[in-house]
Amino acid sequence: MGSGGGEPIIRVEQMTARYGERTVFDGVSFDVDRGEVFAILGGSGCGKSTLLKHMIGLYHPAAGRIWIEGEDITAAEGAARLRILRRIGVMYQSGALFGSMTLLENVRLPLEEFTALPAEAMDRIAASKLRLVQLEGFEEFLPAEISGGMKKRAAIARAMVLDPEILFLDEPSAGLDPVTSAELDETILRLSQTLGVTFVVVTHELPSIFAIAHRAIMLDAGAQGIIAEGAPQDLRDHSPDARVRRFFRREAEPGPLDARA
Repeated sequence: MGSGGGEPIIRVEQMTARYGERTVFDGVSFDVDRGEVFAILGGSGCGKSTLLKHMIGLYHPAAGRIWIEGEDITAAEGAARLRILRRIGVMYQSGALFGSMTLLENVRLPLEEFTALPAEAMDRIAASKLRLVQLEGFEEFLPAEISGGMKKRAAIARAMVLDPEILFLDEPSAGLDPVTSAELDETILRLSQTLGVTFVVVTHELPSIFAIAHRAIMLDAGAQGIIAEGAPQDLRDHSPDARVRRFFRREAEPGPLDARA
């Protein structure tokens, strides 16, 4: 279910994911509303990144459907599939920048692959995206010459270069110190507000969740599915599920060690 306040741009219906005989999650359904920052939460091994990879078309679900702008990415082939994929941009957890290429060359790469624009136009567009993430002046730097936070911002610029309607970010704050992570959160919020892009963010970083997410779902490995959905503050303060409260309060699960305390 969506928030009820907007038009769903993504709809996931009764989706099941498996690796061989192992079911990661079963019968997952939710909507992402146009223009919102939507977070996918949960502990290690619950299937957060697996869900994202299904939503961007890297994996095919064992069952269910994924609709993007009313088109079924699980069934689309050929030109129809490419048309859907052009509507999305992806920032992978590592950033996935090519070390031998400058930031400008990294960002313009999708333009080279998917458009027939003149080289000068590609350079202008790539430079404009780097400005959007406050990397003006770093166009000729190599990834090894910039900080971890700058690499993440460059990866977001590359994800935006084809002007997608949806940006998927996989653990954008992973490996960053708290200050750099907060700066990245500010970048995401600013892009959301100024460009109206829909963000789907996989994360387990509590400060980021509360700073940027309008709404979230929480996956659980034991439940093989969604155990909570709503605004992060509401989930923290009002969820009836102890697993959800423990996640937001950073509390360990009760176990045998507690008896020795």
